[in-house]
Amino acid sequence: MEILSRFSRFFLLKSSLEAKINDNLILNVAKSLLVFISILWIPAQTIALPSYARQTGLSCSACHFSFPELNSFGRQFKMNGYVLTGMKTIDAKEDSDRVTRLKLLSTLPLSVMVQTSFTHISKDVEGTQNNSVAFPQQLSVFYAGQVTPHIGTFIQMTYDGHTFGMDNADIRYSNQGRLGSKNLTYGFTLNNNPAVQDVWNTSPAWRFPSASSDAAVNPAKSTIMENLGTQVAGLGAYTLYNNLLFAEVTLYRSAQQGAANPADITSTMAVRGVAPYWRLALQHQWSQNYIEIGTFGIAPTLYATGISGMKNKMTDVGFDLQFERRLSVGAFTLHSSLISETEVRDTSSTQHVRINFNSFKIDGNLYLKNGLGATLGYFNTSGAVDENVASVTNKPDSNGFIAQLEYLPWYNTKFAVQYVAYNKFNGSKSNYDGDGRNANNNNSLYLLVWLSF
Repeated sequence: MEILSRFSRFFLLKSSLEAKINDNLILNVAKSLLVFISILWIPAQTIALPSYARQTGLSCSACHFSFPELNSFGRQFKMNGYVLTGMKTIDAKEDSDRVTRLKLLSTLPLSVMVQTSFTHISKDVEGTQNNSVAFPQQLSVFYAGQVTPHIGTFIQMTYDGHTFGMDNADIRYSNQGRLGSKNLTYGFTLNNNPAVQDVWNTSPAWRFPSASSDAAVNPAKSTIMENLGTQVAGLGAYTLYNNLLFAEVTLYRSAQQGAANPADITSTMAVRGVAPYWRLALQHQWSQNYIEIGTFGIAPTLYATGISGMKNKMTDVGFDLQFERRLSVGAFTLHSSLISETEVRDTSSTQHVRINFNSFKIDGNLYLKNGLGATLGYFNTSGAVDENVASVTNKPDSNGFIAQLEYLPWYNTKFAVQYVAYNKFNGSKSNYDGDGRNANNNNSLYLLVWLSF
């Protein structure tokens, strides 16, 4: 209950976060996980940031089951603008101390994240070296914390081994009020990646796996929502009514990094007008349980090239479910999402083709208090024939499983081993490329070290 007392002390929210832990679970999975620990201990996408911990005076575990997956407290912290503060601040007030004019953190809210990894692919890809090492896979600097009593930031600058630039960014204004007799949280978000502002781990920006290999062979097609990060900028408004109903609308406009600004004839995938994004969610917490069901989506119209001519009209409609249960030894979480995409693609000035595509994902996670965690996920993409999918069938059908074991010896340090197993890849189980490569040839083993400080 220490976490809840701190939460009420700083935020003064009327609704409480039920977090009593009092149930049983047999630790018969621990022996198998010990093998994983011994392997990982060989020296070799909100993320749990030490700047937030320093600002609030709370451990990373106050907001996360296992970073970057948020718990109820973490969702409230993010929705309320990253402004919960426990450290000494530099204050200035006016009107007999009734109006706060300045509230600066005594230190800059800076953090650093380093990811390094090893990837083995089941069968060598012709012309490329297998057993690749990424050092770093990502090196990020964050400005993440309170700016004013109602404005906070999550700004990430990343070097990915090739380029350096702004990664995910979410700047928020948030406040509290009442609607009738019920509490109301409301705010605005300025961000550069649809769903990066989301507080649930079911939307594309934050769902499992939170880290994956850049060296692995991936299916040819994914939804447009998964591909607009750092290509757009959006301003939106959101509200949470009675800690039950969440709603958000954000409008996005092209803001492509490393490309012409404003967009011109050299641009690709420039947004025509604005792209509307929406999010609705119902949540409820009782005893040791929590559940959320919701919908989200985005509807951009993109120019194929330049800023005129042929266009692709895209509509992504998503549905999601998140369940959590606190256990005496840790927590169990479940996430699932289905995104249905409809694309109307111009093939000439007078003709177009309609292409449907679906992406389904589900994962279950067991996190133990001793830092051990295990996740099993399933993914399935399917859709109509698409000439942009380079395979024998030109179909985007792919499915398989992702298994991950992780160990957090400290709350800001993660060692993980992940295995991706494909049953179907780009439309076929075998010879999907016409050159004899099978789906399971793309199975990959991924070892990750993830540090935040």
